[in-house]
Parts: sequence; C-alpha cells; structure tokens
Amino acid sequence: MAHDLLDRLRERLEELNRSERKVANVILDDPTAATSLSIASLAQAASVSEPTVNRFCRNFGAKGYPDFKIKLAQSLAGGTPYVTRAVEPGDTATQYTQKIFGATIAALDEAQRDIDMTAIERMVDYLTQAKQIHFFGLGASGAVAQDAQHKFFRFNLPVMAYADVLMQRMVAASCHTGDVVVIISYTGRTRELVDIARVAREAGAVVLGITAPASPLANECSATLNVATPEDTDHYMPMTSRVIQLTLIDALATGVTLRRGEDFLPHLKKIKDSLRDTRFPLE
Repeated sequence: MAHDLLDRLRERLEELNRSERKVANVILDDPTAATSLSIASLAQAASVSEPTVNRFCRNFGAKGYPDFKIKLAQSLAGGTPYVTRAVEPGDTATQYTQKIFGATIAALDEAQRDIDMTAIERMVDYLTQAKQIHFFGLGASGAVAQDAQHKFFRFNLPVMAYADVLMQRMVAASCHTGDVVVIISYTGRTRELVDIARVAREAGAVVLGITAPASPLANECSATLNVATPEDTDHYMPMTSRVIQLTLIDALATGVTLRRGEDFLPHLKKIKDSLRDTRFPLE
C-alpha cells in the first residue's frame, strides 16, 4: 500500500544493495524534498545512476520513478479528510505547498507516460470533423468543461459547455449526427453522466470521454482518453486529476489547431488582436 511506503523503506534498508541504500537514505533524510526531485537530481544526490534509481523504485512496487513519487507523496501522511491525502492538518505552508506541487508534478509525469497517443489522434479526428461540440462536466470537471469551451470556441464552430445535469440531458437529447459530446468525469461512475452519454449516443452524436478506464461512462463512449491517477475523490478534493484533465484539453485543442493548418492562423491572430485595446501596454 502507498501509505506504508516510508515504513517499508526503513524496514528493508539493510537488505538493499549498497547503491539502492544510498537512494533510500536520501529519501528518508527528507521525504518531502524528495517528492520534488527529478530522477536526475535524486541520482546525483545519492551518487548513483538513473537506472539504479529506476531499479530501486520497481523494487518497491512502483512502475517507475514518477509512480514512486506519487506513492511517496501519499505516504507522507494519512491526509486531511475531505481536503487531500498529501498533507497533514499540522503542516506548515512550506510543507503542504511542496507536497501538493510534488504530487501534482509526479501525477502529470505518470499520466504523460501512460497516455494512449492513438486515442489522442482519434479524438482529434472526431473534434476536427464536428459540426458542433458540447462539453459536459460536473463539480471540478465542470470547471474543466468551461476551460474547454474557452479553448475550442476559436475554431469557428458552435461550442458550448454545460455543468447542469438537466441542461446536459436536454442538449444530449437534441443532438444530431455530426455533433460531438465530450464528457469529463474522473471517476466515470456518476450515474447522471452515464445516462446522458447513452442519450447523446442514441440521438446520433459521437460521445467522447475523458474518464477512468473501464468505467461505466467509458463503456458508453465512442472513444475515451483514460485518466488513471491514484486520487481518491470520494474522500478528498479533486486536485491532480483536475490538472491532468486540463492538460489533456490543451493537447486536444493543440491537435485541432494543427489539423486546421497554417491557413487558419490569421483567424487565431484576429482573435488575439481583438484583445489589444483591453490591456495596458507593456512599459
């Protein structure tokens, strides 16, 4: 389990080989600081090679160094209920800030390694060909849907974001062939969103999901981007999962921009130019 990683490091310290023991000692000397170290920095601090660090991480049940850092961040505390597992109630500003940054950086790194680039290409295909796009999300994912609307309205097609279940259901029912509905849900277990995905698909829309793999929502989608971060959003505020969702939206928007080609750049420039008069000039 992630929460006893530090205990296992201490218990197994003497059975590690000389190089791996150096890595363990650096981590145990300051676990909080270790969550912010890159693999190169940790290897340098322990005077070992990066492959040694990777072997050390796998020795403790991690898929690699990014996964190990996530487990380390989680092991630093039992967490603050309904806030985050990464911090303790008595943490100072320095401690909780470093822990949250460390956990987020590690989660992004791990997500980048796991993401299916074929799925990215497939979703960009659907979004590029869409007649109109609807982004659906609830709670923290609703804010991500709003961010997606802000990115995608630039592509000269109707784009809306909805964070209300009744509006989502009505919009889904009014969809047609050529419409694309993107549903964002970390757990993929929200009953209303699963039902709405089914309604939209039956109406003829392509339904894309940014959600957990093999979840009820994923099973209702035409294509999905899997988001499998070790964050228990049933008990803690969504943090790292939301940042990963936002990053995936940026990747999809970039993909659509590149598909539009250089001829589309004057349109994007016109939008940017429209903001000039709203800002004080740089001195």
